Amino acid sequence: MKIGFEGRTVVVTGAGHGIGRAIARAFADGGASVWATDLDANELAETSAGRMQTGALDIADRTAIFAFVGKAAAATGRVDVLVNNAGGVRGQVRQPLETVTPEAWRALFEVNVDGAFAFAQAAVPHMKKAGAGRIVNISSGAGLGVSLTGIQAYASSKHALVGLTRQLGHELGQFGITVNSVAPGFVRSNPASERQWESYGPDGQKALLERIAMRRLGTPEDIAKAVLFLASEHAAWITGQILQVDGGK
Repeated sequence: MKIGFEGRTVVVTGAGHGIGRAIARAFADGGASVWATDLDANELAETSAGRMQTGALDIADRTAIFAFVGKAAAATGRVDVLVNNAGGVRGQVRQPLETVTPEAWRALFEVNVDGAFAFAQAAVPHMKKAGAGRIVNISSGAGLGVSLTGIQAYASSKHALVGLTRQLGHELGQFGITVNSVAPGFVRSNPASERQWESYGPDGQKALLERIAMRRLGTPEDIAKAVLFLASEHAAWITGQILQVDGGK
């Protein structure tokens, strides 16, 4: 099965490192015109290495989001694929419910849900005009159960992203637009996941691996391959679905 994206315009958020970097590079390898965003311009430059268009922006800045997507559409005449990968815990750690501030709660909804919603709002008009499009949201196993981080807002916001995926899949199917999500298992892909991994200690790490059928952690490339499938023509009749890429639980 050959998957190629020649002539396609792909927008990838959170592309500065880890999973987002692997996704952006995989689309570029497939021939796509990739437009990659992240908060960190230096990390974006490393992701790109001159192979894609980049733009540093804050996922909370709706004006910047619409401007970036509009720039991609103006330059290429289309927006075919949107991958909402930006997200995370923003440095938060596990704490008792009663000590969580409203600001901390809102911050994770802002990065994990609001940004994906705004990017979809910016991209969908271009997809509707073309009569086709693909949106892939990177959620988490935390959006289908409970979070290993123990961070209430993280689990709740990822559940919200799963809900948004299903709702938009239902709404946009009539326009030829599919909306799906990849829910990664544990992947050591960024400083936050490294800290989490180290916090388990040797016994906890061993126990986590033993709960995975494949007996290994995932890699950013494992996630990127699933995203490319959902963004391809091979997934033309799949929408509103959550694909767990977690090595088997």
